[in-house]
Amino acid sequence: MTVRRRLGAGLVAAALFTPGLAACNAEAPGGAASPTASATATATGSASPGSGDAKQALLASTAAIRDGNFRFSMTGAGSAAEGQVHEPSQSARMKVSIGDASSDLSMMLDVIHSRPDSWVKVDLGGRAAQSVPGQEALNLGKYQHLDQTRIKGNRNLGFDFDRLDPAGSEVLTQGVTEVRRTGEGAYAGTIDVSKAAEAGSLDATMITALGPQAKSVPFTARVDAQGRLSELVIQVPAAGQQKAQDVRITYSDYGNATAAQKPAPDQVVEAPAELYNLFN
Repeated sequence: MTVRRRLGAGLVAAALFTPGLAACNAEAPGGAASPTASATATATGSASPGSGDAKQALLASTAAIRDGNFRFSMTGAGSAAEGQVHEPSQSARMKVSIGDASSDLSMMLDVIHSRPDSWVKVDLGGRAAQSVPGQEALNLGKYQHLDQTRIKGNRNLGFDFDRLDPAGSEVLTQGVTEVRRTGEGAYAGTIDVSKAAEAGSLDATMITALGPQAKSVPFTARVDAQGRLSELVIQVPAAGQQKAQDVRITYSDYGNATAAQKPAPDQVVEAPAELYNLFN
């Protein structure tokens, strides 16, 4: 039970790195996954005087993400992830590492989605790895084919191809409260992350721990030559037992990502009940 709680806490701390966790766009009336005019106006109006152009540039920088053809990486909270989204082929892949060799318990995930199928390969490490409930049945080292009926709505294993951004940068940029240009394609300012849990980039527990500080968290951002978001760094301050840390999100290869490759058949087994229990 102690190990299960510890593992669960690790996944929560790395919430931004689990596939399907991010609702990349605010849900508009009628189910449209794009910011409403009123939301954009509110976000722009909340920025400091004279920063409207910079705010609009940041809002516009996330539009290309909606096309669903890019590579990404994310680091923070003792975890890292990288992968690709390729909506034209209805596929995505994410490689995740949580913890390291010095951790009591660490995890590496390789998650592949090729609609309508999904697979995950799990590797556990650290001194407590052998104590994870059901670990002997997890077929570590093999890709485990997932039953879509069992992962529907699962924020760790599922992927929603109607919500394509693992980091939810569009939601985050709507929360910008002050922004200024600091150079060619470079910006800095503050962001209200108090409602950013739906974006998937910051764990709700982390946001709660920040208290009033959540209303004004420093950030920097960069856009590429085409004005598309290439980097967003949220500089999360220390709060309680939580150390100060940077949550860094990057995007690249817009329009040039490739389809995620399905695992070879001889590397696939059906996922056992223990796997679903681990992620629930």
